[in-house]
Amino acid sequence: MKEKIYTIPVTDAFKTDCECPLCVLEKTLEDESIEYILGPFLMEPEGRIQTNEEGFCQKHFEMLYNTQANRLGLGLIIDTHLCEQNDTFKKLYDKNEGALKKASELSMMKNLSGKLSSKQTDSGKFIDSLIEKLDALENSCTICNRLSKTMDRYIDVILYLYFKEEDFKKMFDEQKGFCLKHLKLLLKGTKKHLAPKEAAIFVDKLMSIQIQNMERIQGEVNWFTKKFDYRYNDAPWKNSKDSLIRSIQKLVSYSKLK
Repeated sequence: MKEKIYTIPVTDAFKTDCECPLCVLEKTLEDESIEYILGPFLMEPEGRIQTNEEGFCQKHFEMLYNTQANRLGLGLIIDTHLCEQNDTFKKLYDKNEGALKKASELSMMKNLSGKLSSKQTDSGKFIDSLIEKLDALENSCTICNRLSKTMDRYIDVILYLYFKEEDFKKMFDEQKGFCLKHLKLLLKGTKKHLAPKEAAIFVDKLMSIQIQNMERIQGEVNWFTKKFDYRYNDAPWKNSKDSLIRSIQKLVSYSKLK
């Protein structure tokens, strides 16, 4: 198989002995993104506009801080991100301050004696707009967005290689399956990138591999639990000692477990 620059990360990940090669691929991308955000990306005007607007999720804020690689750079990112969010909330508040004060001055007795109106009030609309903004911000992350776009491209590469490169197809068929997060990503990719016939062929093989390996790891966890029974004291651990870590990865993707 002739490797090209865009196929190398994929084939390297699939050569790894693991429960999910896409976890390996995504973790590599994530680490590279953390380094990039605190490096060259920091000085790119378009990059700063993006981080000002999107910010980061809790997980990636933790990773950015815990690297301790460029605290000044992270401080600059947070500073301008806070400025943009503060400006957004201030504009929303200034626009609706009058409606809030008007609603707050209504007679308490009138509210108690009168029927509650089902009509949305101006202050209620303002509250909804704040919640909508906070929901959007909570689900917004520059690194998550980068990972999502890049992983989608890699899914396209995987599906292309599966049908065009026999060596890769063989390597894919010998995998131990995928975590459920990346199983879904592969299934969504078949609908986006494959014709119906190819999608059926791929999903048939994918689910055969997945079910076989989900049953395998369940058996390993089951054996792990049996080893706490005195009747199995002298029995070998087989491949179950780290089965909890691997089974959690299988269920929810890569996790930093100690």
